Amino acid sequence: MSLTRHHGGWVIFASFLMALVLTALKLPEWAVIWRPAWVALVLVYWCMAVPHRIGVAVAVAAGLILDVMNGTLLGQHALALALVAFVTHKLHRRVRVLPLWQQGVSIFVLMLVYQGMLLWVTALRGTPIDSTALWSLPLTSMLLWPWVFIMLRDMRRKYAVT
Repeated sequence: MSLTRHHGGWVIFASFLMALVLTALKLPEWAVIWRPAWVALVLVYWCMAVPHRIGVAVAVAAGLILDVMNGTLLGQHALALALVAFVTHKLHRRVRVLPLWQQGVSIFVLMLVYQGMLLWVTALRGTPIDSTALWSLPLTSMLLWPWVFIMLRDMRRKYAVT
């Protein structure tokens, strides 16, 4: 257990809240499958930046909020986000030193795992799935990763989040 005082918890909370708001925004029907995984992107960033504060428990809580918000099977997003947080924790020292474009490739793989888990649970329920949905979310998340990373990094530095 760490004896140092943590700062900037409100910044982390605000970033997750903003990700939930962006996830809740209504999009045209054709754009819904291209929506990036905002909560998963924010989760990955904070798992890499402050792994001693953000982990699987936060991922499960955020996933349950997403499940309630989207009206999906309770635990579906929680399972997928917990897996993403676990893998990010295991690899965060390797990934955070990579250039942004290589981090983007890692994000693509993580989001592919995330989307794969969501579609797997959906398929287990017997709901038909669109094959485009498997690739669209990881692709848009990968393309937006550099901006998400830079914005959250600047907030972390400005408000001294530790």
